[in-house]
Amino acid sequence: MALLDWITPGDSLRLQGDGIEIRPPRPSDFPEWSELRRASRSFLQPWEPTWPEDDLTRAAWRRRLASYARDIDLGLTYPFLVFRKGDGAMTGGITLSNVRRGVAQMGTLGYWCGSGFTRQGHTLAAVRTLSLFAFRTLALHRLEAACLPENTPSRRLLGQARFEEEGLARAYLKINGDWRDHVLFGRVAPPPPGNGASSRLSA
Repeated sequence: MALLDWITPGDSLRLQGDGIEIRPPRPSDFPEWSELRRASRSFLQPWEPTWPEDDLTRAAWRRRLASYARDIDLGLTYPFLVFRKGDGAMTGGITLSNVRRGVAQMGTLGYWCGSGFTRQGHTLAAVRTLSLFAFRTLALHRLEAACLPENTPSRRLLGQARFEEEGLARAYLKINGDWRDHVLFGRVAPPPPGNGASSRLSA
């Protein structure tokens, strides 16, 4: 699948949620994405890996899109940007990554929100929407997520999205230059119809 095949407006990866739409990034998203990230840098940096020096350049954006295209071809990663319905404003991003098949059938959710769009429900709606996509369309069995113990809003969001807190992983990820402990969360797909459970899967 070529890059242009998955960034076109009619692509099947365009997903609708409660007040939001998520879709893969396009070359034309660079100005809005880079400005949102630049304006939100001090807000985001404590929770993210250290940004490369050229992270907000157009060249880095092109490399990012090429990497996304390769990973989608391999079924490893599904990256999305989050847009508010109504005015189409970009509010953040969300990614399903590290997709494992075989006996695992699982993936990892990660997300970020611009500093001007916090506590408005957009990221929660995106997590719910991508979770349904992972279970219904990709037929994954389990989703995982993690956040820093002091990130109370993220812990609350994952709970609202029906993720369960499962434990603490020591020195789990290198965040802002340091190996940091993370709280681990998981969500398992409901059993299929015929196992004594409802076939309805909700967010």
